[in-house]
Amino acid sequence: MWAQQGATPGTPKLRHTCEQGDGVGPYGWEFHDGLSFGRQHIQDGALRLTTEFVKRPGGQHGGDWSWRVTVEPQALGTSALPLVSLFFYVVTDGQEVLLPEVGAKGQLKFISGHTSELGDFRFTLLPPTNPGDTAPKYGSYNVFWSSNPGLPLLTEMVKSRLNSWFQHQPPGDSPERYLGLPRSLKWEDRGPNGQRQGQGQFLIQQVTLKIPFSMDLVFESSSAQAGGNQALGQLAGSLLTQALESHAEAFQERFEKTFHLKEKGLSPEEQTLGQVALSSLLGGIGYFYGQGLVLPDMGVEGSEQKVDPALFPPLPLFSGVPSRSFFPRGFLWDEGFHQLVVHRWDPHLTREVLGHWLGLLNADGWIGREQILGDEARARVPSEFLVQRAAHANPPTLLLPVAHMLKGGDPADLNFLRRAFPRLHAWFSWLHQSQAGPVPLSYRWRGRDPALPTLLNPKTLPSGLDDYPRASHPSATERHLDLRCWVALGARVLSQLAEKLGETEAAAELGPLAASLEAEESLDELHWAPDLGVFADFGNHTKAVQLKPRPPQGLVRVVGRPQPRLQYVDALGYITLFPFLLRLLDPNSPHLGPLLDVLVDSRHLWSPFGLRSLAASSPFYGQRNSEHDPPYWRGAVWLNINYLALGALHHYGHLEGPHQTQAAKLHSELRANVIGNVWRQYQATGFLWEQYSDQDGHGMGCRPFHGWTTLVLLIMSEDY
Repeated sequence: MWAQQGATPGTPKLRHTCEQGDGVGPYGWEFHDGLSFGRQHIQDGALRLTTEFVKRPGGQHGGDWSWRVTVEPQALGTSALPLVSLFFYVVTDGQEVLLPEVGAKGQLKFISGHTSELGDFRFTLLPPTNPGDTAPKYGSYNVFWSSNPGLPLLTEMVKSRLNSWFQHQPPGDSPERYLGLPRSLKWEDRGPNGQRQGQGQFLIQQVTLKIPFSMDLVFESSSAQAGGNQALGQLAGSLLTQALESHAEAFQERFEKTFHLKEKGLSPEEQTLGQVALSSLLGGIGYFYGQGLVLPDMGVEGSEQKVDPALFPPLPLFSGVPSRSFFPRGFLWDEGFHQLVVHRWDPHLTREVLGHWLGLLNADGWIGREQILGDEARARVPSEFLVQRAAHANPPTLLLPVAHMLKGGDPADLNFLRRAFPRLHAWFSWLHQSQAGPVPLSYRWRGRDPALPTLLNPKTLPSGLDDYPRASHPSATERHLDLRCWVALGARVLSQLAEKLGETEAAAELGPLAASLEAEESLDELHWAPDLGVFADFGNHTKAVQLKPRPPQGLVRVVGRPQPRLQYVDALGYITLFPFLLRLLDPNSPHLGPLLDVLVDSRHLWSPFGLRSLAASSPFYGQRNSEHDPPYWRGAVWLNINYLALGALHHYGHLEGPHQTQAAKLHSELRANVIGNVWRQYQATGFLWEQYSDQDGHGMGCRPFHGWTTLVLLIMSEDY
């Protein structure tokens, strides 16, 4: 944690967790290799913080690591240099042991400890220095030790104890006041028998000093030290500087070897953007553990209100997150896209992540679409999104990296897929059976919002496309085009995998299903809308719906004429393109041309910044879904779908057929538009964004969004 002292009257603003509205930024990882090295920059008003780490393997417990924090003025020549407090803390959650050794003036010499996972270890916080120097710099020290109040409450606990005034007075300088912790190592709340059972400890060192400065924190594992690391010397000071520099150099070399951006003629600035995208995605991977709230599937839609949600057994999840500031948890439909990027860099990491996600499978083969595991995660999520429903699916995007692994043929990947196959098969079978539609080979997302009078178009959160317009009046007769295409892709990938692994029984079941779902006659029969000239959803629908003010309720949905009837849903956009996006069409298909015409038409989907999610010609384009619900998938440009579109254009541009030349040309133009806009917005704001405006390209939604927007790297690399 950190705080700038004296910047404003009263308690200094304590920075700790990454929050959407806290005014910090830009921030993100410049380098992160996903394993042993990273460097992150954070801009906080007049301050620029750099945090960097190196891990040194050894021993039986993961090795040693060192962390450096550097705080400098944002602008050169700043006259009045601020006083800043850094707060280094260690927190445990159960039976672990922490033993602090304190020197003069509240300075911790080191903290010894032991846990079952880490064995014996020691933390040492070295004296501060000027950046790039080894001479110590004067600092004031405070320390605080307590029982662990729970991870979501750490920030508030420190804020509440930050209530005593102290003097910071380097030799020869005039004193300055600062707010500090009690400067006592008396363990507060200690019961008569010492630590409370299972409660854990919270030990924090506050260091206050004038910027600029650097501080090194060293974690040493006893087994790594005994195994030879001790002979290498403590990873701090000039040794740490050398290690950081050599890791940065190795990262850049490996990056070019993996993604070939320089070779492809991208500018140094665009190469930097690619490195930031990869590093920020890897730096956002986290380990979560705890219990999620789940509403069981009662088998009958609408019956879910009659039962209470249950806590799932505690589970671990190692996963990327879409956004550290706004969505700091695992999302099923995002993770498949994340792993497309990660797998190119570190296949082992992808196998770890996919293994954890498949470990969440319940007995039916269901995986919850949002993973909100434990108290810390729950503290960051609005209550209406806490409960996962065991009848609701999500796009099976984990099959995208599986397909890539299958194509690559790496023996380690194939060994993993052999072990994972029973779970992948169970997951796919659950999706195919539980979301089956009203007629054979049709599918319907369960869990659409009910037709409330306040909603312009009931949302379909399980589809991942939230407020994308579906049939205006939800019913069991619906046929959802995107879901049909996802199931077709799943059948194809798992059928190929079963063949490859020699799973003859599964192959005999999946092969014919894949062939049926990929047969264009069946797709035509269920989803080709002759009057619209494109593929579409089918359901009980009318375009004559509007939100109109009706006091005192506010905006209320009004249904005009024509009244809803069973028909194809006229909502030109991403869903229209799904048979093309997932490459389900033959290159000679009579439907490929019309889809490309819709894609390239600026009245519909084409914009100078990428493909918009909903046609500019649609009555739903840019429309709010309720008084308090701005448009989300109703025009904005999203990188995950643009990546699929570019992959499809690249695919059809390399296959002989009547549309080969047009597909190749569109690939080149769309790729330039997408890369150019993401780069310009990064230059202007320092962030990757959740979505981009189709009107002027500016970043929208949450930021930083280091989830699927990092697919810009694969787009630059032309790796689909």
